[in-house]
Amino acid sequence: MTTTDLDIAIIGAGPAGLLTALRMHQKGFRPVVYEVVPELKPLGVGVDIKTVGTAELDDLGLLEEFRAISVDAQDSIFYNHFGQEIYAEKCGVHMGYRHEQRFVHRGTLQMLLHKVVLERLGADTIRLGTDVTGYSQDETGVTLHLLHADGRTEQVRHAAVIAADGIKSAIRKQMFPELSEPHFSGITMWRGTTVMEPFRNGHTILHIGDPNTASMIVYPIADDFEGTGRTLVNWVAETNGEETVEDWNQVGDISEVIPLFDTVELPFLDVRRMIREAREVYLFPLIRHDPLDNWVDGRVVLLGDAAHAMYPRGGNGITQAMLDARVIVEKLAETPDDPRAAFVAYDAARREGVNRIVMNMRGEGYEVIRRMVAERTGGSRFEDVEEVLPLAEADEIFSKYHALVGSPRPGFEAGEATGYRTNDRDEYGAKA
Repeated sequence: MTTTDLDIAIIGAGPAGLLTALRMHQKGFRPVVYEVVPELKPLGVGVDIKTVGTAELDDLGLLEEFRAISVDAQDSIFYNHFGQEIYAEKCGVHMGYRHEQRFVHRGTLQMLLHKVVLERLGADTIRLGTDVTGYSQDETGVTLHLLHADGRTEQVRHAAVIAADGIKSAIRKQMFPELSEPHFSGITMWRGTTVMEPFRNGHTILHIGDPNTASMIVYPIADDFEGTGRTLVNWVAETNGEETVEDWNQVGDISEVIPLFDTVELPFLDVRRMIREAREVYLFPLIRHDPLDNWVDGRVVLLGDAAHAMYPRGGNGITQAMLDARVIVEKLAETPDDPRAAFVAYDAARREGVNRIVMNMRGEGYEVIRRMVAERTGGSRFEDVEEVLPLAEADEIFSKYHALVGSPRPGFEAGEATGYRTNDRDEYGAKA
């Protein structure tokens, strides 16, 4: 059997499903994509695409188009809840990686991928308004149970199925009913966007606050937004809260967010004003989905959030889905006559490492340095951050995280300091 003979269905036209379709086209496959919504719209807020993710888009021939809709990340700076600087590092090519780290609106990225799928694979590739409610399978293929937007039901056959149907995956629920119910972490998150003047050098991600009380991450996701000459900035705030529904599009109330950051004072950004002037705010509880010990059921396999839903910390949700897409298609291309063996090989290559990232994100990842500073100072201001969190200690924490997610920091093994403090840099992040 050749790749063009293997009839594969992809469930979900989010970034993970669309990236998988593009990877399959690259290898000569002709997949069909089923998507429950009747019309794709650029929903969501910002996402942080790490260097390995940018490399994947480059390999798909999409780098220039991706650059046109995103913002290059140059600096990442951490502050306590008073706005005192804790640590800083360069990002992407500015740290020495081969590829850029870039910030982008999730919906804008999805619409780019959708456009390219239609161009390369054809308009009939994506079946909108089609809910895949479940499946059955035998030795020769998989039967998908469909519910169309007009109420019709249908059954269709495919040789194999890749489920990229997100955090509420119906396929995951059928495969692992005992693990289908997530658990509330006790943390509530607000995600918003604000159109404003660029802050700092226009290419900086900020990590602000004491995680014991409230945290915030801020970064630009579009320059000259809608021709205004201003920047679209994404911000994410989190604190302990009450459980709500797991829905990325649940509207939030900014009056609950602003008081959490009353003590933050930054010379280049009015945090409270940024929140007040938000154009959209979504409320989302941080939900724990138990890591799975298997992503495969015969001719059916999980990918992206359906396989490894993780906290939206550290910019690894979509990035890891990009890596999933490449690996699963490589395995299918090696054994197109045996998709079950390909899925098992993909699972073996990806699951264990990604599950480690899932658990690391629960433990705050590199964001833990802000908690360490808060605990070492008793929540008070410090006089000298080097006495609280030495640069070498912070470097060690960050280097372990970067290695965990597959991007070892350039220079660290050679003993070079890879982080810095901005008091030895100019206002644009260059060495003074």
